[in-house]
Amino acid sequence: QHIGQPFALLLLQLLSILLMARLLGNLFNRMGQPTVIGEIMAGILLGPSVLGYVWPDLFNGLFPGDSLNNIYYLSQVGLVLFMFVIGMELNVSSLKSKLQETFIISQSGILLPFVLGMLLAVFIYKDFAASQTLYLPFALFIGISLSITAFPVLARIIQEKDLTRTHLGTMSLGSAAIGDVTAWCLLAVVIAISKTGSMMDSLFTLLLTMLYVLLMLFVVKPFLKRLGEHYRTLEVVNRSTVAFIFLMLLASAFVTESLGIHALFGAFLAGVVMPPMTNFRRIIVDKVEDVSVSLLLPLFFVFTGLRTEIGLLNTPDLWLTCGLVILVAIVGKFGGTAIPARLLGESTRNSLSMGVLMNTRGLMELIVLNIGYEMGILPPTLFVMLVIMALVTTFMATPTLSLIDRFFPTRNKAEELRMRHQLGIFKSLVAVGNPVNGKVLLNVAKSVLDGSKNSLAVTILHVTEGTDVNLFSGDDFIEEGFMGVRHEAENLGIPIQTEYKVTDNVSHEIVHTTNDGQYDFLLVGGGVTMSTPKDRAKRFKLERLPFIGALFFRLNQQQVFYPSALIKDKTRYFIENSQCSVGVVVNRNFTSIKKTLVVLYGEEDLFLLRYGRRLLRNNEVATLRIRDINGLLVSNEAFAKGVLTLMKEFPDRVQLCKATLMDKTYMESFSFMLISYASWNLLANRDDAPLDFIPSSLIIHKRTSRFHQG
Repeated sequence: QHIGQPFALLLLQLLSILLMARLLGNLFNRMGQPTVIGEIMAGILLGPSVLGYVWPDLFNGLFPGDSLNNIYYLSQVGLVLFMFVIGMELNVSSLKSKLQETFIISQSGILLPFVLGMLLAVFIYKDFAASQTLYLPFALFIGISLSITAFPVLARIIQEKDLTRTHLGTMSLGSAAIGDVTAWCLLAVVIAISKTGSMMDSLFTLLLTMLYVLLMLFVVKPFLKRLGEHYRTLEVVNRSTVAFIFLMLLASAFVTESLGIHALFGAFLAGVVMPPMTNFRRIIVDKVEDVSVSLLLPLFFVFTGLRTEIGLLNTPDLWLTCGLVILVAIVGKFGGTAIPARLLGESTRNSLSMGVLMNTRGLMELIVLNIGYEMGILPPTLFVMLVIMALVTTFMATPTLSLIDRFFPTRNKAEELRMRHQLGIFKSLVAVGNPVNGKVLLNVAKSVLDGSKNSLAVTILHVTEGTDVNLFSGDDFIEEGFMGVRHEAENLGIPIQTEYKVTDNVSHEIVHTTNDGQYDFLLVGGGVTMSTPKDRAKRFKLERLPFIGALFFRLNQQQVFYPSALIKDKTRYFIENSQCSVGVVVNRNFTSIKKTLVVLYGEEDLFLLRYGRRLLRNNEVATLRIRDINGLLVSNEAFAKGVLTLMKEFPDRVQLCKATLMDKTYMESFSFMLISYASWNLLANRDDAPLDFIPSSLIIHKRTSRFHQG
């Protein structure tokens, strides 16, 4: 009986909205699309176009007309917070290096679609808006609607495509950032003109707005800069400081709303004038972003979806007009960006890519459309067309970029392979999850992979899971991910390159990087420590209680070592999908490689002798103990010959193990172990559990390599 109460209904609406937004956001993310598209689609599915059509009673019960104001005001608070974050993430200092080029590209990318939009308005004004608004406000809103670029969506795409630190990424982000500022200033002008009806009547509003902008830039910003110098760390940014920042944000939003511009412009401006200190901005962004993006922003998407009645486009002529709007939007933005970029000396590939990236509209477009809708300038039918245009232009970005990469490749892979073979370069990818493990992996790579007939070249890859990582946190992850690794590489004399990527599927990204980069070897960490027979019994009992078992493994996954389970999850994915040899380093308190056990279990293990030879050549203190479990040295001539050759080359450092049991005492006498992937799987499932007490180990799955001898 209390479900129908206003607050209970609001909670139910929030639950439905967040659940649908998260589900579809993740779905589209797995399709390689920005999460924002899924969240917009969630709004359309919950709106009259789908839910209202399929199940009208449920729709009317869940979203009665008199309850929508609650969602609207909450979504507006979310937008204010989000625009504040966007203003803070706008790095003005980074625009100075390519200011002239990015300024020209960004302004032409706004001017051409704006002009085309106003021309389009001439043809559609009579049929769609003549009865409810004047031509000038209508034409201005169509122009600005076609000119917008979604800076946040563009930044995420660039991040996902690993373009952040490339020339293309820098130019695109710079152009989008400048365009963002221009678009919001232009929107302020358009709103002022639309509310007064003429250019002359809006001059007073624009003058007051300009004075406010100058006040924020030249009075408030210097004051906040001094404030930021005292509050650089999380410990000193207390609740009073955060409360002051929120008060300033809300005051700025209130002033611009009162001036007749829009609260969002004030929120954006408040973010821009925040102290330039990266640490201060990072702390504030982290406090604001989670609430705004995760909780409140999906409400805006759904509220937009509730307004989007696709059923209004019920004739071929209306769909033809919708197609025309989409075409003009794409051509205007693409031409306005790609042509100037090419004239300024950018390559054809970069020019086309920038044209595609600047076409992403997403959230920013929806904000503009909703403002126009609320002011009565954009009629419902045209509002639907422009929402569809925003979806199409955002959706097309990722596949179109992939198409450009296919037709304009930046690398000649065949030539790369030929040159590497000629120079004798053994190219290895080391995927690190934390800096400490990175040092261990580098030590193993130097000892086991560096051969006499090839030169080892290592790329360190650090991948952050979650494409919703903000720009400041991304810089943190880069710094932490490679902390100490470069210094360790210098000590070992290994030339390294570093790569940082953000993705929602870490395993897939590592495999993609491995195969696309044509690496000879992928080295990853197993990340496990200890186990005992008691642990096995405990595990068996807990596995029979699904919830408790899942909780146990979540709490203990870094403390308990189960050999049979080590290669069953993401590591198996690496091995099965990588087009090169894969090594898994099991770190059991690794210190150094000295006395090493080489396990020969099956006929496919012959290649381990080659890695053993490399280890002996690269590490003067290392010794090998070869454990022939199944008598291969007697039954297989190749094994016997290989071991004999090793013993002759290193007479005092290679021995055969005579022990019959691989028990705890036996295993603890070694500092390192080499074993094949196939043998690991066979031994891990044996009843006598020979692998429970292994030292740090390298498990190798061999694929055919260009370097057959080391």
